[in-house]
Amino acid sequence: MGKLIYENAVKVDFEDRALAHLQLVITTKLRRREGFHFTWKDDATIGNGRTSVWVHPEASLVFKYYGSRPPRLNHAWLEALVAAANSPAGLYLVPEPAPLAESHEISELVTTDG
Repeated sequence: MGKLIYENAVKVDFEDRALAHLQLVITTKLRRREGFHFTWKDDATIGNGRTSVWVHPEASLVFKYYGSRPPRLNHAWLEALVAAANSPAGLYLVPEPAPLAESHEISELVTTDG
């Protein structure tokens, strides 16, 4: 289980694997100086609602992983997350799809505008 900390105030837990995918998508958008909404479903312990934050290049973000090894990235999941992040609704954690063929490169995904 990992943790995303936004502006040193909002803290949300994600599985390390999901957090690694989110981190790549978020940092790619921020390197391009693109702001976007990021929305997630809250845990039942805090009411089962949802939280949405405006992520922008000046925002303070911490990605805290509790596992010691980086997970293998699923390029199909990255593409689905990028599509969500580029939509008017903004980024949200979509279900992980089946992996794409191994020929896809992560660099292709993060360098294409979409």
